[in-house]
Amino acid sequence: MELRHLRYFQAVAQELNVTRAAEKLHMAQPPLSRQIRQFEEEIGVALFDRVGRGLRLTEAGRFLLEQSLQLTQRLEETLEGTRRIGRNEKRWFGIGFVPSVLYGVLPGLIRELRGDDSGVEVGLTEMITVQQLDALKSGRIDLAFGRLRFSDPAIVQQVVMAEPLVAAMPAAAPSPAGPFDAGTLARQPLILYPARPRPSYADHVLALFRAQGLQPRIVQEANELQTALGLVAAGLGMTLVPASVQRLHRDDVRYVPVQAPGFVSPVIMSYRAGDTSAQLARAIAWVRTRTEAP
Repeated sequence: MELRHLRYFQAVAQELNVTRAAEKLHMAQPPLSRQIRQFEEEIGVALFDRVGRGLRLTEAGRFLLEQSLQLTQRLEETLEGTRRIGRNEKRWFGIGFVPSVLYGVLPGLIRELRGDDSGVEVGLTEMITVQQLDALKSGRIDLAFGRLRFSDPAIVQQVVMAEPLVAAMPAAAPSPAGPFDAGTLARQPLILYPARPRPSYADHVLALFRAQGLQPRIVQEANELQTALGLVAAGLGMTLVPASVQRLHRDDVRYVPVQAPGFVSPVIMSYRAGDTSAQLARAIAWVRTRTEAP
């Protein structure tokens, strides 16, 4: 499948008329009809119902239209950003991050980079720490925020803060008398995230229990933080999250402090060793002035 096939499909789906779509695309109608038939054959499902002389989107066609429009819009934005960078109108600065840091230091840094220097195109990519290291080495990103430590001479890692962990539990559940200790937590039904890929924050949580000689009672694994919180709200169990996640207010979830040795989650800033970029230096300095290393 090529990008032009998606554009042909989108034109026909929006017009629901091959002749008008062909005019819009500045091409003849018969080749467009053939391209649409071939596209349906390649995907393996019907995208249109032929009704008399007109067309109607199938459920599969409606889904593809909605999703593909988002993809092509993002592609156009990416291409426009590429043009601006190629014309030296902007400099590219890529940041990789784990989702939980969106409730802490990262939003302020993004505002700083985008607000004070319009000559910077800030790219944001959600990825776990292992993926961040590969992306830094390949040059796809310039700075990363994760929660796992790795030893790699090509990458500099700095702990910029250590967040206490809190237990997210269903709002409807009975309120505990006080903070959870490690033993009490190990007896609770635990929702662990992310399930994959590993190693990840999930392994950090498991290591905290092992350090106390405990084995948590895992009842469910989830791939995303938001999914884990949704399962908590549904009453499946509780999950451990960094304290900054409490800023994500949900009426169906409440957060309980944890008092257990070492039950913290570091925020780790990573970047390429030897990178002397002025933009990177500015970002690092901004983060350091607003966080406290443990």
